[in-house]
Amino acid sequence: MNGILIVAHAPLASALRQCVLHVFPDATDAVAALDVQPNVPPEESLAQARMLVRQTGLKQTLVLTDVFGATPCNVAQKLVDGVSTKLITGVNLPMLLRTVSYRHESLDALVTRALVGATQGVIQVAVTAPQNQARRSTHDQDHRDHQQ
Repeated sequence: MNGILIVAHAPLASALRQCVLHVFPDATDAVAALDVQPNVPPEESLAQARMLVRQTGLKQTLVLTDVFGATPCNVAQKLVDGVSTKLITGVNLPMLLRTVSYRHESLDALVTRALVGATQGVIQVAVTAPQNQARRSTHDQDHRDHQQ
C-alpha cells in the first residue's frame, strides 16, 4: 500500500484530508496532511513533511500539492526522490478520492489514477439536463445541439 501526503496552504491540506476520511474512514493511517503556514520557514515545513512520511511507515508515498511554484510545492520537490516518493501538483478532491481508492496499486499506477481523477473530475455541468430543454427554432441563430 502507498501513503498519500497532502502538502498545501493552510488550511487546505487538512480540509482535503477530512473530506477523504469522510468517504474513506479506513484511510486514516494512509493519508497525512501538512498545512503550510504563512511566515514559517520552508526548512521547517520540509522537516515536518519528512516526519509525516516516516510516520506512515509505508515504503512509497504520493505527495500532492496545491499550486506549482508556491511554497508547498517547493517544499515537496525537496522531499520527493522520484522513486519511492512522487509528486503531483494541482490537487483537487476528485484526484484525492481516486488516489485513495487505488492506494494499493503500484506508485506509478497511482500517479496515473490521480491524474485521470483530477481531469475527469472537472467538468461543466448544465443547469438543466439537455433532454429537459425545449428545442430552439431552426431559425434561431444561436441554435446549438447539446451533447452529454
